[in-house]
Amino acid sequence: MFVSNKNETVRMFESDFMEFFSHVHPATPVVLYGPIIGLMLYLSFAQKKLSVITVLLFFVVGVLIWTLLEYVIHRYVFHYEPKTRIGKMLHFIMHGVHHDYPNDATRLVMPPIISVPLAVVFYLVFVLTLDRFAPATLAGFGFGYVCYDTIHYATHHFGMKRGIWKWLKQYHLRHHYQDDQAGYGVSSPLWDYVFKTTRK
Repeated sequence: MFVSNKNETVRMFESDFMEFFSHVHPATPVVLYGPIIGLMLYLSFAQKKLSVITVLLFFVVGVLIWTLLEYVIHRYVFHYEPKTRIGKMLHFIMHGVHHDYPNDATRLVMPPIISVPLAVVFYLVFVLTLDRFAPATLAGFGFGYVCYDTIHYATHHFGMKRGIWKWLKQYHLRHHYQDDQAGYGVSSPLWDYVFKTTRK
């Protein structure tokens, strides 16, 4: 039904420096954030002395926070329709390029130059608001983010021919090729159901 071309791309920046950093290997989130997720789980047990049940509970809370953020950003930021020339340019850089070139294999995950500062901001917010439960929540939040980027890449470039994986692939690709005003969840359709933005 959907044809994938991994080499489909477009130059986004005149500067070779900027252009280089706009391309990211799809394994980057796993390599970058996997060890941090492990560290947060270790701190939850070793430093914060939380029980397995408590860590699991706040891990799930972190995943849910991520999926809600994923939905909100995709719906209200990535699909905002700016009126100014600069706004349109920024929108194209953030998400428009992905809809115009959905099979660009090196532009499916967020560049670390953006994701790392955002990760620091969320780390500070969680530490200031959740105190000793912050590491477990951050582990879930980070896990949710890594799952999002991994699933997003997979929906565009892996077969995913069975079960839940096939369903997720079809769900996301319908957002690209049939109705981009619905189906904002990528790693999970949960909030589409909550806010009634699934397809009719």
